[in-house]
Amino acid sequence: MKVFVDTSAFFAIMVRNDYMHVRARETFKRLLETPVELYTTSYVVLETIALLQARVGLDAARSFQHEFLSIFKVCWIDQSLHEKAFRRLELRGRREISLVDCASFVWMEESGATYAFAYDEHFSAEGFTLFGAPEDVK
Repeated sequence: MKVFVDTSAFFAIMVRNDYMHVRARETFKRLLETPVELYTTSYVVLETIALLQARVGLDAARSFQHEFLSIFKVCWIDQSLHEKAFRRLELRGRREISLVDCASFVWMEESGATYAFAYDEHFSAEGFTLFGAPEDVK
């Protein structure tokens, strides 16, 4: 089973004072104990590093890049996927959904991934199943 990991989950796992940290760490632990493949995109990596650097510091971004990211399969967003994501962003016409979100949705649809480890309700609104609580991982 493919599970897509979003910035919201990465941030919650990495940042001890994030309000979702305990739940995220437990869910992540259970995912690691389950036969799943963990995916993310280069846009999510960029967004996560920028968020960690801005809110926590460069050491957190460095730790994410060098010590944590190797567990995940990073799928690089190419021009075609970027254009599809931007079209989706325009069609949604809402400020709350980002280009990174839209790229994630397009990648998930094209790769057949239906599960997301995320704390962003836009994933469920787009029809994906969310993992976010320990009981979600069986």
